[in-house]
Amino acid sequence: MARNSPSERRSSGRPGSPRVRLFLALEPREEDRAALAEWRDRLVQGRDDLRPSAAETLHLTLVFLGYQAEKDVPAIAQAALGAVRELPAAELRPSAVMPLPRRGPRLFALDLEDEDARAAAIQSAASEGLAEGRWYRPERREWWPHMTLARVKRGRRAEPLDPAEPLPGPLLAPLVTLYRSTLRPQGAVYTPLERVELRCG
Repeated sequence: MARNSPSERRSSGRPGSPRVRLFLALEPREEDRAALAEWRDRLVQGRDDLRPSAAETLHLTLVFLGYQAEKDVPAIAQAALGAVRELPAAELRPSAVMPLPRRGPRLFALDLEDEDARAAAIQSAASEGLAEGRWYRPERREWWPHMTLARVKRGRRAEPLDPAEPLPGPLLAPLVTLYRSTLRPQGAVYTPLERVELRCG
């Protein structure tokens, strides 16, 4: 049995002081996510050097919170979701498949054009709400709307991932979810904790 990482051992802490690893995500509606997952599966078909992201985990990370006190989860959810509740859903248009980093990539991501900067507005509002509660310090670099499509398997060197068919159509992203991320040897497990649906139209 593999040992837990030091950060995972610390997350259990002493009785009464557990910590959880959290992130906030923007998610497409289910029909768009299913269509995207089918396109991605065709894209990586036959590639044994890549590990595709599970279809249900295709999302845009808005804010990565790292380890937080478990007792603070309700307040964190209220701060983040309350800040975005009245905003419109994001409309996103896939524009390119990007290797990250460009040399010796560890993953491939789908670059997304953000119609009317709606996704950026959602990210900014959530970031500010969490910063006010001192759960998060906003990053100086500009937020980049993208989705991780597949990760390179450990010890492998990946060849370019060039789409042989047109990129998928626009995505509507109306869901903002606070997730718990549990690290496992075979990859992280994401558990939704609280969610809000943004207004469409």
